[in-house]
Amino acid sequence: MAATVTGMDLPPPWGHAWRGRLDDLVIDSEALTSNPLGDPHRRPLLVYTPPGYDDEPDRRYPTIYVLQGLTGQVDMWRGRKAFSPTTPEAIDRRFSAAESPAAIIVFVDAWTSLGGSQFVDSAATGRYHTYLCDEIVPFVDRRYRTLTDAAHRGVAGKSSGGYGAMITPMLRPDLFGGLVTHAGDALFEVCYAPDFREAARALRDHYEGSYDRFWDDFRSRRGRSRSTDGALLNVWCMAACYSADADGTVRLPFDIRTGRDVPEIWERWLAWDPVRMAAERADALRGLRAIWIDAGRSDDFYLDLGAIAFRDALLELGVDDDRVRFELFDGTHSGIDWRYPDALAWLAELLAPGS
Repeated sequence: MAATVTGMDLPPPWGHAWRGRLDDLVIDSEALTSNPLGDPHRRPLLVYTPPGYDDEPDRRYPTIYVLQGLTGQVDMWRGRKAFSPTTPEAIDRRFSAAESPAAIIVFVDAWTSLGGSQFVDSAATGRYHTYLCDEIVPFVDRRYRTLTDAAHRGVAGKSSGGYGAMITPMLRPDLFGGLVTHAGDALFEVCYAPDFREAARALRDHYEGSYDRFWDDFRSRRGRSRSTDGALLNVWCMAACYSADADGTVRLPFDIRTGRDVPEIWERWLAWDPVRMAAERADALRGLRAIWIDAGRSDDFYLDLGAIAFRDALLELGVDDDRVRFELFDGTHSGIDWRYPDALAWLAELLAPGS
């Protein structure tokens, strides 16, 4: 008779021998209640505690909040790829190494039915900046032994999550003392504007110039994609985050017929560009203890150029170069989750007391 074991007992690549712990929680968000998209206000939250957390009841830890990219939802962290651990497993392996720093890692869900939130408050998507800063952070601080000063709290992410990691400490230096951005959205004229011409052409050729027709079609196809879906989704979602009116009306930064920019709307987008925000938030950036910036040299959205521009902005503002780690590596925009463990360990070390 064959023996029966649970998935937790299986060796890699099916299972993982956890040294730390990954907790599944649910947060009931007041900020997201009655949000404009009608998306759920009860959200999952994953909290990783490092090895030894339960054995040292008096010890407190730095905390790092990890933000996902566009279309990410928190359960996707458990998605296994061939020949690789999941990202939480890889983080556990890194934090289990000898002489490793220790931190509590919080995986945040900020999915919307448009794909994402950019971690900002918007009349078209919801109050996701408030949700992160004023609900999730206190929620975690109440339930775990965190170090509650901003100097010991960081934020990290890739792509749109990397964007959130750049802007959140600028907006809330009272809460966050360090960041990691992997190919974060930056230098908007380079990463976003090329989508405008593709979106205009796709709307003309397939949807009679109507975004409503696009969304009806997109949501009816049940996972079947068109080559233009990415540009159309990205443009609308970003407009909903960056250029929505107070009544929730979404304003596009270009003319649908020609792709020509609409300057007054485009300026609203540029006001949210981390490269441009830096000058207005210089004191917040100078006060951070650690800033990690990286991107693949062949990033599909040219976010390697945005990474360079953001680093240049920091240098121009006199941010201490000793606190900035910058790297371009061989890679594209996808398949770069392997960057997380070392970056989070680096940030955890610099957010630790006495660093």
